[in-house]
Amino acid sequence: MMATKTLLNPTKMFGEIPGVDVGHQFYSRAEMVVVGVHSHWLNGIDYVGKGHGKKEEYKGYTMPLAVSIVISGIYEDDLDNLEEVVYTGQGGNNLLGDKRQVSDQVMLRGNLALKNNMLQSVPVRVTRGHACSSSYTGKVYTYDGLYKVSQYWAEKGVSGFTVFKYRLKRIVGQPALTTSQVHFYRAHAPESLSQLRGLVCEDISGGQENIQIPASNLVDNPPIAPMGYVYRKSIQVAKGVTLPTTATGCNCKGACIDPRICACAQLNGSDFPYVSKDGGRLIEAKAVVFECGPKCGCGPSCVNRTSQHGLKYRLEVFRTPNKGWAVRSWDFIPSGAPICEYTGTLMRTNDLDNISGNEFIFEIDCLQTMKGLDGREKRPGVLPLPTSSHLEINDDKKTESFAEYCIDAGTTGGVARFINHSCEPNLFVQCVLSSHHDIKLARIMLFAADNIPPLQVMFTFFMLFLST
Repeated sequence: MMATKTLLNPTKMFGEIPGVDVGHQFYSRAEMVVVGVHSHWLNGIDYVGKGHGKKEEYKGYTMPLAVSIVISGIYEDDLDNLEEVVYTGQGGNNLLGDKRQVSDQVMLRGNLALKNNMLQSVPVRVTRGHACSSSYTGKVYTYDGLYKVSQYWAEKGVSGFTVFKYRLKRIVGQPALTTSQVHFYRAHAPESLSQLRGLVCEDISGGQENIQIPASNLVDNPPIAPMGYVYRKSIQVAKGVTLPTTATGCNCKGACIDPRICACAQLNGSDFPYVSKDGGRLIEAKAVVFECGPKCGCGPSCVNRTSQHGLKYRLEVFRTPNKGWAVRSWDFIPSGAPICEYTGTLMRTNDLDNISGNEFIFEIDCLQTMKGLDGREKRPGVLPLPTSSHLEINDDKKTESFAEYCIDAGTTGGVARFINHSCEPNLFVQCVLSSHHDIKLARIMLFAADNIPPLQVMFTFFMLFLST
């Protein structure tokens, strides 16, 4: 992203970064680089060097000046009391990982920058790093707000070498720190069913899924399990609905590797929509994703079948005080990872009866999303669709604005029916075509829109069918 100039905030900024609030968590230093919170993936001090002093945005300052520091326990002389920090300058420590100081520090680069911050009363962003077994890097970094350098001095460190010390005090009036809580509320997901409080059902899928989905209830007295529906892992087709014939697939062998020769990749803009990292992750939300299907030459492990592999993460359905049942994960889920498919009864929307109170009806609005109709957000990169008798796209505005088919999960469906709706979702809906190419009958998949820590409630923004 640095090479292609697609960083969110490429220019180093003093003070807050728009959209990054106190308590925001990152799961790698690279994520902080992309957003612009801390633009170096190794150094603890991020600063603007002397060579940038003539730029307009830095006029009036004496360089270098620090914009951000990361406290992650690298230096043996650090002292962290949360609201007040004694921070050890950079340089002279053993890079082998034992934190020992092996040489004197010098008043240059980041060390000089922090001194100048004190002299010019310029605040710095402070981010703390902690070990976290649920993170894909083994660490979690929490942004803790702005601090001012109130004092600096040089002294002999624990190992006998000169180090620079900086006393930083947190600026008052900011939101409360969450760092002291990070060890307690982020990673205490149960490791087994025996540790789950309020267990009311060991597996709501009854063995249909490849991973058990337990249900817990600490709200009702007596506690009850989810009821009033039949669990179905796959779509049930209503009478009068006929699925299209299977689409012609690619001729790849074993796995699809070269997008130049893969027919399915051609449908996705001559590229694969997924990367293989973490078992397959969607690179970006698309109008529609074409996956390999039954007639393709590749095997089941092909990355272009990512949404077809079933559940990958340990999900739990739990009772909430105000929103009924909800879903959370016991595992860390990286952004772009597939969560589950929205299953139920596939039917024509005109055939719906008595939908009052049924909050489980989902429009298959792939065509409407592609064209940005009726308030749908038009996703970038809409592609020419393959020639097929099942792709009936016309200019009839009445037909365009009406989703012909829907999925009713009111009486039968999978775990997705328990996911709540929100205007600030951490999941997104993705239409997927694999066995056929009829966009009106696309599969509905839910993907992670952001990194989702363990035990965080999952939300999505559903386009529900509403009676008029």
